[in-house]
Amino acid sequence: MAKDAAAPGRLKQLRMVAQIIQQANPKGMPIVYASALGTLIVFVVIGVIFGWTWIVFGVFAAVLVGMVVFSRLAQKAQYSMLHGQPGATYAILQSLRGTWHVEEKPVAVNRDQDLVFRVVGFPGVILVSEGPSNRVQRMLLAEKKRVQRVAVDVPVYDVQCGDGEGQIPLAKLQRHMMKLPRNLKKGAVSEVNNRMRALTPAIPMPKGPIPKGARMPRGPKMR
Repeated sequence: MAKDAAAPGRLKQLRMVAQIIQQANPKGMPIVYASALGTLIVFVVIGVIFGWTWIVFGVFAAVLVGMVVFSRLAQKAQYSMLHGQPGATYAILQSLRGTWHVEEKPVAVNRDQDLVFRVVGFPGVILVSEGPSNRVQRMLLAEKKRVQRVAVDVPVYDVQCGDGEGQIPLAKLQRHMMKLPRNLKKGAVSEVNNRMRALTPAIPMPKGPIPKGARMPRGPKMR
């Protein structure tokens, strides 16, 4: 019974994602269908020459290729949906896989609604800003000094997320975070995170149109 109840939910979710892809890129779903069909045709031709078993493999290969293309287009569509919205950086950070502690509220915010978020992980403490470089630089420096007073000898990184020169685009933020060096052991990560939580000011998240419960694509898990 549980499986029967879950199936409609998964199908509904897939339809919703397909609608998002279609809105972001009208050619998106045709590309998904074409990639799956093209893969199947290749295997059918091989099957006619070498045996019908290749056609069976072709069905599974076509589904796999279609799902991979579907997943990548869904990821691009979701990034497009979040781009430019207040708090979009947080939506990406909270989808990081592995031992990452992302503070739920920004640790710094100015009147222009530029934000700084704090993340603790194997690299150390990472401060991630959202906003133009000329406005967030001072915020990052001030927060970095606060962190270093508590987390002595712990590496502190500052990352500017944005479309400006020298900034990390939203779509590449996950990849950038995963490439940071591993400086702490697992026990030290929890210890540093506990110290950081004592620094957290009561700053509310800015209101924005980010859909509640939006599932962001998860990147590779840091091992």
